[in-house]
Amino acid sequence: MRNCNASDSLRIIPAMPAPPTILLFDSGLGGLTVHREIVAARRDARVIYAADDAFFPYGDHGEAALVARVLAVLGDLIAAWRPNLVVVACNTASTLVLPQLRERFAVPFVGTVPAIKPACAASLSKLVSVLGTEATVAREYTRALIRDFAQGCAVTLVGARRLAVLAEAALNGEAVADADILAEIMPCFIEDRGARTDTIVLACTHYPLLLDRLKRLAPWPVTFVDPAPAIARRVLELLGPLAAAAPATPARMILTSGRTPSPALKAALAHFGMAESERSPD
Repeated sequence: MRNCNASDSLRIIPAMPAPPTILLFDSGLGGLTVHREIVAARRDARVIYAADDAFFPYGDHGEAALVARVLAVLGDLIAAWRPNLVVVACNTASTLVLPQLRERFAVPFVGTVPAIKPACAASLSKLVSVLGTEATVAREYTRALIRDFAQGCAVTLVGARRLAVLAEAALNGEAVADADILAEIMPCFIEDRGARTDTIVLACTHYPLLLDRLKRLAPWPVTFVDPAPAIARRVLELLGPLAAAAPATPARMILTSGRTPSPALKAALAHFGMAESERSPD
């Protein structure tokens, strides 16, 4: 029998750090595009995706009602899941409520704001459009980004009244006509003294759900700037890199409406790596 010595008894195997819990919040299903990028970077993270579909679309509500709603719903979710990090995957909510969220809750927040700075830096024609909800493009926050980061570009703000709703409808398996999508995006395409818009900021996380159709319907080729990769990079900055041997963790979907997803939506959620859906905590 081998004799044990003091060094054997003191040998300690360091514990692996627990995988982080990320609460990903959106007004609806647009945050799925952000979720896809986050799990590609931190597949070990326990992601709780909360879609406030009972209040969707956020652009239909006044600012006071929206602030109260987001603070209340996120407060319940943070208490229930105790996340290490909250990602607000909604431009409308981020440009309005982020300061109050950071003041009220100790958990770190990553917001989603129009990617005007990188879009203007990349534009060659110096004609850039920002495609967002009517609420996002009307926000002073968005206009301040243009003043600070336009870098000599002419920036056109386009408020799409129905595009987020169309994106959700398509994800639910409903027929969405090309003409309806085209009507929402056409004001983005500007021709001025021989130059054309070459860069469009997708200032709503729902819009990348339609990215293939946006590219196909565009009257000329443009670069569509999706905010999701930048959000995932910020998450990595705050949480640190993935451990090499970390296993993948299925995500959990919460619908505040408590509705049962349609078969088409269930298939879409499974495609995005969602394990199940359930009601939000009371």
